Amino acid sequence: MSKQDLIDFVAEDAEVSKAEAGRVLDSVLKGIEKGLKEDKEVTFVGFGKFSVKTREAREGINPSTKEKIKIPAKNVVSFKVGKKLKDSVQ
Repeated sequence: MSKQDLIDFVAEDAEVSKAEAGRVLDSVLKGIEKGLKEDKEVTFVGFGKFSVKTREAREGINPSTKEKIKIPAKNVVSFKVGKKLKDSVQ
């Protein structure tokens, strides 16, 4: 499902215009982003939890030159599926 498909679904399900559904979806996504930046975690009970994890610096190999390279540490977003969502796709 693409973002546009999701907007179409929300517009139909909530009986609002597609423009309004698009603005609401954009706002929700901004809220998730803000929560991850500030609190490092966003939880939707039953759906799942987004969290920020730190990936440590490590050494890797450039596959084309076989040369060793240093891969810097960075933050990555992780998602843990909630029970209700997990059960709904079974």
